[in-house]
Amino acid sequence: MNSKKINFAVTLVLALAFSFFLPWWSVMLAAFITAFRLPLKGISVFLIPFLAISLFWGIYAYLLASENSFILSKKIAVLLPLKGSPYLLILVTAVVGGLAAGIAAIFGKQCQLLLRKK
Repeated sequence: MNSKKINFAVTLVLALAFSFFLPWWSVMLAAFITAFRLPLKGISVFLIPFLAISLFWGIYAYLLASENSFILSKKIAVLLPLKGSPYLLILVTAVVGGLAAGIAAIFGKQCQLLLRKK
């Protein structure tokens, strides 16, 4: 298994585990830890945690929205400029989570490089 797949899986598992007892920013902590301990190179530092957390938040948002037949997500989508589409709201949620994780992973990689130089 290559390092990208391992980083993806570890990020996903840590985010799931942290989400049981930490608030929404637990995905950022998971991405930071995996980027610090399992470093990647190039654009993969941002892209792998972005995809892992986007998948996680997208599925989680879909499951939460489907529990009440998308009633709440339709109302929130009306408030935002999403034309009342609950699926666009789920997509936006996934992208926001992915961006948070990707930025945290870049920070984790930079911290790892900073500590390695000393």
